[in-house]
Amino acid sequence: MEYKVKDCVKKSVYSDLLEIADSHADFAQMKNATVLITGAAGFIGYYLTGALLLRNDLYGDDLRVQALVRNREKAEAKFGKLLKRGDLTLCVQDVTDPIAAQRADYIIHAASQASNIQFETDPVGTINANLTGTANVLAFARESGARSTLIVSSLKVYGVLYGDKSSISEEDNGYIDFTSYKNCYAMGKRASETLAASYYNEYGLPVKLARPSYIYGASSLNDDRVWAQFIANAVRGEDILLKSNGAARRSFCYVSDTAAALLHILIGGENAVPYNIAYERSDTTIRGFAEKACEVFPEKHMKLSFANPADETLPEELHTPLRQVPEVLNSGRLRALGWEPKVDLAEGIRRSVCILTEEGP
Repeated sequence: MEYKVKDCVKKSVYSDLLEIADSHADFAQMKNATVLITGAAGFIGYYLTGALLLRNDLYGDDLRVQALVRNREKAEAKFGKLLKRGDLTLCVQDVTDPIAAQRADYIIHAASQASNIQFETDPVGTINANLTGTANVLAFARESGARSTLIVSSLKVYGVLYGDKSSISEEDNGYIDFTSYKNCYAMGKRASETLAASYYNEYGLPVKLARPSYIYGASSLNDDRVWAQFIANAVRGEDILLKSNGAARRSFCYVSDTAAALLHILIGGENAVPYNIAYERSDTTIRGFAEKACEVFPEKHMKLSFANPADETLPEELHTPLRQVPEVLNSGRLRALGWEPKVDLAEGIRRSVCILTEEGP
């Protein structure tokens, strides 16, 4: 096939896509299928799209990918020459409108507004992408007779939990103030999961649920998320300044591992059963992520400092019933599907910086 994936993406990105395409997901079930990916030009959607196209290049899976995007110009810049392939088509629309794509056998709903700036400036658009968008996707899946539909949810559905637990499992359920617009994202994700479970119960629609942890990688030098700012610092060789003590502990998972996990869930997951996505070797504090970004590139001589000198000393961690459980996910249920993450935090940061600095398509 002309315009091979290998020739249309950066070498570092290709290596990531190859890991996804060669993961242990049961791709044989998807051969000759049409796949719809919403949010296809987004961070995770782009990786999913590229990996499925690569399956065609390497293994002749004859997958046809419909990439649903909101902005044609941005999508054309993102995919470049890949759009000249016959197995990739753009569907340009907002996911909050009825889905106008051709019927699909598999659907991954990854369209979402995940930035804190968007939560503040466009809470209505944020909740609508998660709620109305999911309703449209599920209605389309039912009309298509889709074999499997994956709703990409979030760890934010757990809200705030208290106790002496060290991690969060799929059965946990914490507090969210549903009257606050700031929870537009979390409440939209909760509602989308309930809606998916309702479609499964009432119509028997095969629907899967994924709860990723903090996904990181080569997003953008202008991304406002804190981990992305640390990676941008490493690209520029800048010192990192923390405006807090950075003690909050979280689960992180590199983008290629997350994409592989989503495909495992789409193909082999149980219906209406949520799966956490996290890699324990990347669990760390905000401070730990910043420190690792400095350590990975010693030749850049980056330093970590604190806006408030008192924050240099970490507070003692308490284990009491009133302690807030950290945003660390237990992914044992996902591991049982055969998912094997490959990229720890240091390697993920290294790859992210290499991608952002590499010249290429």
